[in-house]
Amino acid sequence: MREKSTLMASKLPNYLRTFRKRAYFTQDEMAFLLGTDSGTRVSRYERFTREPAFETALAYSVIFTAPPEELFSGVHGRVAERVRDRASRLLAKLDARPQDAASQRKRDALRAITMSAP
Repeated sequence: MREKSTLMASKLPNYLRTFRKRAYFTQDEMAFLLGTDSGTRVSRYERFTREPAFETALAYSVIFTAPPEELFSGVHGRVAERVRDRASRLLAKLDARPQDAASQRKRDALRAITMSAP
């Protein structure tokens, strides 16, 4: 497994509050844009006590015209690290098997995942 970089360790799970403040939206206004009843849920996302559902994360992306991996940088980094680790382990299992065209394509895809930048 790769070592955690100090940069990844210092990232916040999300930057929703930062983006909201830059846009001068209140939590209640943000809640309205997201289709929720009050700013309480927005507050929970911003304080990292709750993670938004996939559609809500995409709504944030639309509202701020920013990719999810930028809005949810810390979460993205954590997920990417886990996927790279699992890809490395799967690659090791496949390397122990006989090679054919399909398994070679899998190996190539897994190597690309493991070599992707953190």
